[in-house]
Amino acid sequence: MKLNERFEYPASPDQVFALVSDPQFREESCVRQGATDHAVSVTTEGDTTIVEITRTMPSDMPDFIKKLTGDSVTVVQVEKWGPADASGNRTADVSVDVQGQPARMIGTSTIAAQGDTTIMTLEGDVKVSLPLIGRRIEPEVAKAISASLRDEVEYGTTKL
Repeated sequence: MKLNERFEYPASPDQVFALVSDPQFREESCVRQGATDHAVSVTTEGDTTIVEITRTMPSDMPDFIKKLTGDSVTVVQVEKWGPADASGNRTADVSVDVQGQPARMIGTSTIAAQGDTTIMTLEGDVKVSLPLIGRRIEPEVAKAISASLRDEVEYGTTKL
């Protein structure tokens, strides 16, 4: 299932990147979203900045999915941000994996200047590899990823 999100920040690409690569901001976002446990790391390898977030969240899914996942899920999100181009724009390879479950999102995120604002996009593919019911679960996983990102952007906007 395709996932496409677009958000606008009232800041420059450099300011937005500084925010999304700030471990404290990402930790605060985990707490704000109700994570019962979380870990955030930001590392660099050459000119790539790697943001890894592991969080355990209450399973906010329909009952038929909770029967598979239990009352909580642990999600590992990895963003590999490349260097800024001449305009400060950046691109990241993004993966979101639900530990112990055959659910995954692979995609690309961008931070790009647009006038006095910055547009952040996420384009990905959500896949749940379960025979017969995987396609029924994919929209719920996509909805959870979108809601998490939307909340983080709303919170991030208040921090800029």
